[in-house]
Amino acid sequence: MAERFRVVGGASLQGEVPVWGAKNSALKLMAAALLAVGRTRLTNVPAILDVTIMAELLRRLGCTVDYDAPTGVVEIDVPEQVGHRADYDLVRALRASTAVLGPLVARTGAADVAIPGGDAIGSRGLDLHAAGLEALGASVHVTHGFLVAEAPRGLSGAEIHLEFPSVGATENVLTASVLARGTTRLENAAREPEIVDLAEMLNSMGARVTGAGTSVVEIEGVEALRPTEHAVVADRIAAGTWAFAAVATRGTVEVVGGVPEHLTAALELVRASGATVEPTARGFRVDTGGRRATAFDVATLPYPGFPTDLQPFALAANAVADGSAMITENLFEARFRTVQELNRLGAETRIDGHHVMVHGVERLSGAPVEASDIRAGAALVIAGLVADGVTTVSGAQHIDRGYAGFAEAMQGLGADVTREPDDAPYL
Repeated sequence: MAERFRVVGGASLQGEVPVWGAKNSALKLMAAALLAVGRTRLTNVPAILDVTIMAELLRRLGCTVDYDAPTGVVEIDVPEQVGHRADYDLVRALRASTAVLGPLVARTGAADVAIPGGDAIGSRGLDLHAAGLEALGASVHVTHGFLVAEAPRGLSGAEIHLEFPSVGATENVLTASVLARGTTRLENAAREPEIVDLAEMLNSMGARVTGAGTSVVEIEGVEALRPTEHAVVADRIAAGTWAFAAVATRGTVEVVGGVPEHLTAALELVRASGATVEPTARGFRVDTGGRRATAFDVATLPYPGFPTDLQPFALAANAVADGSAMITENLFEARFRTVQELNRLGAETRIDGHHVMVHGVERLSGAPVEASDIRAGAALVIAGLVADGVTTVSGAQHIDRGYAGFAEAMQGLGADVTREPDDAPYL
């Protein structure tokens, strides 16, 4: 049954909220487990829908997967022989399924991965993934809706320069090249903490990866890898979500498990809004002192710049800030779908190309709205907290893909946020 979030406005978030492992890392680490025969154990895995989907994909490839969501443990038993086809019904629901491309080509010499769907935030083609695999010696083509990569004689190290520091392409080059013959040098690599997390796991499996977290990564291929145990890095996007939620609601929130060093650009803007940010023994605290935020400009950029995944939250915070701000989206052309829903709540915005001008209002007004993706949905729930009356956010399944126990976390901070059937009367 379809569900929605019911949000009663008026809450100022107060208290502490835990952050689990990063969705954007856990899924890629699960895929990387394919590189070694045996049982790999991941801890600090978030209890989200996307992990369930990735587990099912690995099972279809022949793995045994045990996922204990309450404890955050995933154990993946990889057989000697694995399949190499990722079907459309799973890939359409989980774009991160493309992370199996590199491991499957490296292990089996072939990968058939359906062209993905995923969030409605703009085109995110696989050209860079394909170019990276081709540079390593794979033959790559598209047929019947599948990206097919073949390397029957194995892969060989190469000099690769990415035209754009794509996270997904960087990950697939990493996971493909660890078993390639010779050395691979990857230039203009993505620098996200999730890339560092993947490299650390690969090295614990016996890989030889250096430079992760910089724009140049070198990978010396090895003959085989071994299974490992690895704790997933903290989810910086979830941590940033709660930081901007505090800003929007004039609250004080300690983000337990958050790593402020992974959010430098975002937390600079939190401070620009007038809030204080302080590290704590368990994470960091955002304190607005109960004051209305000052409007702040945002421009999304690849890491270490401001994350595009946090742009909807900056929009929501600026919608009720004092003053006007410009939000510039440099990465995904359709990420402004959040704007039309915020306008339904009474936000004053104007889109001009890849910019949005936002003039803050004192309060928004509750109304039914709809989530188009994970972050848009969570941002609309936050907007509902600063709206008069009741807001309903349809598409709860989107939020479930990225946040474990979102309603419960909100309740723990003093918000009136509940789930209900999507056909319930709007009151």
